[in-house]
Amino acid sequence: MQASLAALFAARCTREGGWQSHKSSRHYWYHLRTFATWISERSPVVKDLGDLTAAAWKEWRISRPTNTSGYYQVTAVAIVLRDSPGIGPATREEMDRLMRPLKVQEQSFTPEEFSQIATAARRVFRAAHLRITGNAAVLAQWRAGEFDQGSDEWLVGEALDCLARTGDVPRYADGRGHRRTKNRYIRPLGGESALFGWRRLFLNRHEATALAVLFTVEHGLNLSTVSEMAVPRATPDPGEDGFPVYRLELDKPRRGSGHRFETRNFTDFGAGSPGRLVTQALEATAFARAAVHEQAPEIDRLLIWRDNQYKGRRARRVGPFGFGVSSWAARNWAEAEGFSSSPFRRGRRTVNVQHRKEPGQNSQDTHDSVYVLRDQQAQQMAVDDIAAGADAAVDTAHSTVLGAVLRDDPDPVDAPTATADCHDTKHSPFTAHGVSCGASFLMCLACPNARVHPGHHARLAHLHQALEYLRSVMDPAQWNADWYDTHGRLSHLKSLLGQPVWDEALKNVTDSDRDVIDHLLKGDFDQ
Repeated sequence: MQASLAALFAARCTREGGWQSHKSSRHYWYHLRTFATWISERSPVVKDLGDLTAAAWKEWRISRPTNTSGYYQVTAVAIVLRDSPGIGPATREEMDRLMRPLKVQEQSFTPEEFSQIATAARRVFRAAHLRITGNAAVLAQWRAGEFDQGSDEWLVGEALDCLARTGDVPRYADGRGHRRTKNRYIRPLGGESALFGWRRLFLNRHEATALAVLFTVEHGLNLSTVSEMAVPRATPDPGEDGFPVYRLELDKPRRGSGHRFETRNFTDFGAGSPGRLVTQALEATAFARAAVHEQAPEIDRLLIWRDNQYKGRRARRVGPFGFGVSSWAARNWAEAEGFSSSPFRRGRRTVNVQHRKEPGQNSQDTHDSVYVLRDQQAQQMAVDDIAAGADAAVDTAHSTVLGAVLRDDPDPVDAPTATADCHDTKHSPFTAHGVSCGASFLMCLACPNARVHPGHHARLAHLHQALEYLRSVMDPAQWNADWYDTHGRLSHLKSLLGQPVWDEALKNVTDSDRDVIDHLLKGDFDQ
């Protein structure tokens, strides 16, 4: 069993295996380990994957908690185990019965919540940016020889030069092995703490997280994308002003080969411009990136921070420098700033749904189905639009002009109705978007989603003839109330097709056409 699981895992880690990052392999590893622990405790012993029965898999699925953790345990293990040729047909069929997808609980932030998060992130990062750029100016003055040697300003500049080159201010080891700031620099620097030492030129983890939050709230980037973002490259604007244009290279591994890389261009033309945050991020991380480059020139990451640790349990580090923002750091940032949860996932949803109102690193279908339709804020914001659309639909419906689109041939993807073919049943102008249209088939003639082709001509011509017969025998007021609009749209269709085509259509009416129109006029399809 161990050998079989190892082979499946190794195959997934290849270029063609489907896993694009270490994060993915770690995710599946934890769930496979949970499954292996569970299966090893069963009796009788399951020695290999070929011995895994459908009953055992069903028992594993039922034993999982009915929450996010249980859902991902079952789906992740099934994805890997399906690649095994030893899995029997019955077990494979049982694996296809995955747990019901969890109902989305995550919602976008309210405008007030989103504003508070953005304000907190700007406050934290702005203070760090001002601190670093202010000390960078002092360092530039010292290197230019503008301070008197031995003065407090000169000593601060010398300490900053050491900090920029080595990652720390001048220190020595005391008798107990503790690294202390050299005495001559303590008073000019203002103290021995990190704030008066290495934080003069480097972001700490909390400040780097605030910077990542700003990339989310201003540009809708998710946490993993910001964490892995390469250093943006600047090119001068081709205009006369020469504003810098930054090219951001974004990596989205889950989108798969051919779709995972995306680029965006942001121009910094002043305060509030899309590229201003990029300029400030480059300034705030300049010294950290230079220090890392000296030791690991192959690393090209924008989000670099420093702390007092020199080792990392999971993430790669270069001396005291770390990269990106982990989910743990995101939760800690939110807790420290007084928020109940990480700002990234909900923040990205808020930007894409309420502000950008367009896909961000995903398809239009994903944007609509996962982000917009399930979001309560989006639903609330859409009330006025839906009402206006309904009013417009009513106006259109009362018009006697044909609303359907004429086509020469049918489209296989369209759904047939009693009067036409429907191109989009989930976005009807007569019912709420996202649900199947429940309007009368007679309204298809007023709907822009409807498609009329020659296969419909005979049936519609017969319907037009039947309505004219009803007009001759019904009370005029009642006929106008029930059939006037439909008759008008059919008359418009007749004028578009021409009398010869209409006469030919009447000759081709079938018994099936007569039955359908009979049921339609009796209201049988409205039940």
